[in-house]
Amino acid sequence: MSDDRRTWFGTYLARLRRATGRSQRQLAERLCALSGPDSVTRHEISRWERGARVPGAWLPALAQALDVSVGELERAAAYARGETDTVPGGPTACLAELLPPDDPLAPLGARSGRRIGAGTVARLAARVHGLRLADDVLAGGDLIGPAFRDLGSAVRLYRETSHTEDVGRALLAQIGELAQIAGWIASDAGHHEQASRAYTIGISAARQAGDGPLVAQLAGSLGYQLSNTGREREGLGLALAAVEEAGPDAPAKARALFLDRVAWAHTRAGEAQPAIRALGAAHDALSADGGADAPLWAYWVSRAELEVMDARVFTELRRPLRAVPLLTDVLARYDATHAREVALYRSWLAVALADANEPEQAAAEARLVVTASADVASERAAERSRVVLHRLRGFEDVPEVRDLLDEHGGLLAG
Repeated sequence: MSDDRRTWFGTYLARLRRATGRSQRQLAERLCALSGPDSVTRHEISRWERGARVPGAWLPALAQALDVSVGELERAAAYARGETDTVPGGPTACLAELLPPDDPLAPLGARSGRRIGAGTVARLAARVHGLRLADDVLAGGDLIGPAFRDLGSAVRLYRETSHTEDVGRALLAQIGELAQIAGWIASDAGHHEQASRAYTIGISAARQAGDGPLVAQLAGSLGYQLSNTGREREGLGLALAAVEEAGPDAPAKARALFLDRVAWAHTRAGEAQPAIRALGAAHDALSADGGADAPLWAYWVSRAELEVMDARVFTELRRPLRAVPLLTDVLARYDATHAREVALYRSWLAVALADANEPEQAAAEARLVVTASADVASERAAERSRVVLHRLRGFEDVPEVRDLLDEHGGLLAG
């Protein structure tokens, strides 16, 4: 049985429980009331939510207590046990249903379907950007189903309609952009294979559209995932290739983003000085005058976001005196509605404070990270909670840290 699948099920179950407003203890009491002579404890609920166990006989009562269908819960449990490869509402099912098994961008026959024009492409572009904006305030687990359904529909639109060469090229560019945000969402939800598949589709579409910066955006996104999932050398190679693909004339925001990813890739590969040089190059790129207008997908790139990456790099390189002021300043003015990002940024602040030998402050930040991460369907945020708690284990003699680990240390088990 895959640990990733059990962890996914535990996160899914915890999200359902929190939606009812019940604590683990209250859910256990509700299950006992529903099951007659059988009993279940808070500790068993905790095991389920950590992914240490997957419930079996309790599923009907759980479905009633959590106000979901038994079928939905049984499908989720079957996936967690390795009995099926289909995540309920997840990307595998959506891709299997909507994308062909061969080349998804190969046209069908003579395109006998309806003819579409620029207006259709404009409507798709608006939908793609709406999904990006949704990702600012929602997490991967909330958006993965809609994102992959939209990606499948867009690919089908390209394959099954007729259009001019210019419209076809614009449609391919939108498929590339949609594939990038779908891949990003899947990666945030912890579905890395599906994310890689989406990025690959997007790279193919962007190349056919002749959009070099978009190819670089997709390659860099895939490289970022590889850097964060134990394939640091491959991630660095893709990050560097993205900068080369985009070229020196790429829009300033796009080039700054690609160089920031190079900095992170060098950091993950343990190369401090190249990482710091890349950070400087990213700031220089953002300050450059002239050049092409920034693509819509780079709307979020700003000086503040570059400073976040600066701080992340300095934290990973164990330079807290540089990281803490940057993160403190950014968080003081960051949009609180971006809950996942706030949780992620606080996680680096907590680690940096621990490195600065400020365990009390680190524990306070860590508590905020764990609480916020529990309320968003993001595997990235959940993993950062585990990283922070693990880092604080060296300060267990500090009362604030000990209390935190007593309450949330279970997240490190299973």
